[in-house]
Amino acid sequence: QVQLVESGGGSVQAGGSLRLSCAASGYTFSSASMGWFRQAPGKEREGVASITGGYSLTYADSVKGRFTISQDNAKNTLYLQMNSLKPEDTAMYYCAGRRGWMSTINPAYFSDWGQGTQVTVSS
Repeated sequence: QVQLVESGGGSVQAGGSLRLSCAASGYTFSSASMGWFRQAPGKEREGVASITGGYSLTYADSVKGRFTISQDNAKNTLYLQMNSLKPEDTAMYYCAGRRGWMSTINPAYFSDWGQGTQVTVSS
């Protein structure tokens, strides 16, 4: 049974950092693609970052150089380190996964989703 549980969200000031975690069960990271997505009020869900097979990384242009996706295979946990946060990063952040390899941050290709964790960045 697949379960994805996010944690680590919160409120920070612009320029601050947060690290999101996603505890995953029912997935073998080496044979899956895992990703982080976000959705702000009134906007569509967008891809933030993904990791495929544990080594192929994909980032949205808006977060390149600021966010880092990683995973701990022993803990079956996905991470998103977010630095230099901006007010426009404010959103609900979701962890998602798909079996098989696909280096994409298109949310349509991910089949399993967590419940989300809120990130709020104030100016």
